[in-house]
Amino acid sequence: MPITDDSFWQFPYPSQRMPVLADNVVSTSQPLASAAGLQMLARGGNAVDAALATAIALTVVEPCMNGIGGDMFAIVWDGKALHGLNASGRAPAAWETARFADKAEMDSIGWGSVTVPGTVSGWRAIWEKFGTLPFEDLFEPAIRYARDGYLVSPTVHRQWQKQIAKLQGQPGFAEAFAPGGRAPRPGERFTYPGQAKTLELIAQSKGESFYRGELAAAIATHARNTGGLMTEQDLASHTADWVAPISMKYRGHELYEIGPNGQGIGALMALGMLNAFDLRASGLDTAQTLHLQIEAMKLAFADMSEHVGDPDHMAVTSEQLLDPGYLAERAKHIDPHRASTARHGSPHSGGTVYLTAADKQGMMVSFIQSNFKGFGSGVVVPGTGIALQNRGWGFSTRAGHPNVVAPGKRPFHTIIPGFVMKDGTPLMSFGLMGGSMQAQGHLQMVSRLADFGQNPQAASDAPRWRVKDDNMGVAVEWNTPPDVVTQLRMLGHDVHVAPRFDLEFGSAQMAMRLEEGYLAASDHRKDGYAVGL
Repeated sequence: MPITDDSFWQFPYPSQRMPVLADNVVSTSQPLASAAGLQMLARGGNAVDAALATAIALTVVEPCMNGIGGDMFAIVWDGKALHGLNASGRAPAAWETARFADKAEMDSIGWGSVTVPGTVSGWRAIWEKFGTLPFEDLFEPAIRYARDGYLVSPTVHRQWQKQIAKLQGQPGFAEAFAPGGRAPRPGERFTYPGQAKTLELIAQSKGESFYRGELAAAIATHARNTGGLMTEQDLASHTADWVAPISMKYRGHELYEIGPNGQGIGALMALGMLNAFDLRASGLDTAQTLHLQIEAMKLAFADMSEHVGDPDHMAVTSEQLLDPGYLAERAKHIDPHRASTARHGSPHSGGTVYLTAADKQGMMVSFIQSNFKGFGSGVVVPGTGIALQNRGWGFSTRAGHPNVVAPGKRPFHTIIPGFVMKDGTPLMSFGLMGGSMQAQGHLQMVSRLADFGQNPQAASDAPRWRVKDDNMGVAVEWNTPPDVVTQLRMLGHDVHVAPRFDLEFGSAQMAMRLEEGYLAASDHRKDGYAVGL
């Protein structure tokens, strides 16, 4: 993509970050992980090799946001076509719907929130299809970090310490991640030889040990000993699936997402509704533009809450939710002058890490993995470093709901990789970690790109808004202009101005294809670090 407009190269927000421009790039939330990816590129590996080494390293150097026992998704441009990977896990066979009938909601931590981990299966699947370096080589940096230790950053310490009180009573957590009853201090070296051994077993067996070998047995044994229901058969039955990404056209761009069970469809629906409005005329960073985006997102969330879950169990399809006619009708519920209560429509029936890598051959990878809320369930398999996710919390307990908990079923998922095409060619691989913030962040990033022509770093630096989990209140970042906050309140929004360093607004990583090479951007809200070669 040739960039000749001087306005593209403007950086109007108070961030100290500058983008990296290079033939090969890696961008993620942690410098040591980015370095792991760069090592693979230096060895002659491709973007998938770099992404995998980065992702594997992140389970060690940012364990408070992802882990070996989580899930992952990816979108890959291989130079000719887009490929989607859904490596999210399913409910254990013993999770009969009736078992949870007396619960108002699913457990948020503990074994009652643990679904089968899919991350390791995703690592193997994407490597088998696209990797070029030996699988074992991709684990070398992570194993070194785990065995020899790494110095914990202030940001990682803050995220880690915040979770200790809640999780230290869960089986295996304190021994693994809170020795002495606290998180490692900034600048303190943290080593975990047991995690190094686990990564060696995964590397040597190409993941088989995790699902059908020594590690699978350790997970199932820990479950039996401490009140969990996961079995060896649950792990052995797991599969990662290659899927066709879904998309929405917006202002000459096309945003691609992984479809349900993920929330990416929410970003697509909101953009589809915003096609009915002229945001450029509303103005960059104005209360009116934010109001329209917020209202569209609220309507999309209402629909997701009612209709989205495991696609094999949904009463409506993605195509029906993304139908232009349906979204045009939904857009009519947006009052340009007043905040409204969002209710779901009726289509006609028929705490995560994100990274991106791109190489000079044209391969681009949008990759995300997570334990859901920080360390996840808090359950850790002794001596292994395997912190198990709490994705089961994403299920509904409401009988008849498409997302109601059931054996072998995938829960509604928050983590989503994004990819933007323009005129049939790849433009940007990107993502924004952070629970329900992710679909909202995708919407904001794409609007800044397509409506206002901002470069990826500027789009990341800008203050963000977030619809709260009640789908009514709105939080904005500390540096949102006071007059914008006042005007949003006058439009009827219940606005909370978050303190600086609030972690609820996500962290973006982006790689944009230029006429020659790439522009890689990384978020200032974490330890983000883009590198190039």
